[in-house]
Amino acid sequence: MSTTPISSWKVDLAEVTQIYPWVGSEVLMAWVAIILWLLWHVWQLKHENAAYDEEIAKHGDEMTVRNAVSDHE
Repeated sequence: MSTTPISSWKVDLAEVTQIYPWVGSEVLMAWVAIILWLLWHVWQLKHENAAYDEEIAKHGDEMTVRNAVSDHE
């Protein structure tokens, strides 16, 4: 199964139109990757903040947590 018009690599690549699938969609794929990367960061921040808030609710107020952390540094 070939996804390009190349049946043999013994050709002049200057005469070949496409040497890999989805030629021309690199910019679109880059934007999709950047957007997914930024969305992952937003999700990660929300997840970490929720876990931090849960720890504060479990162990006391924010000052208690800061004192506990600063005692161990």
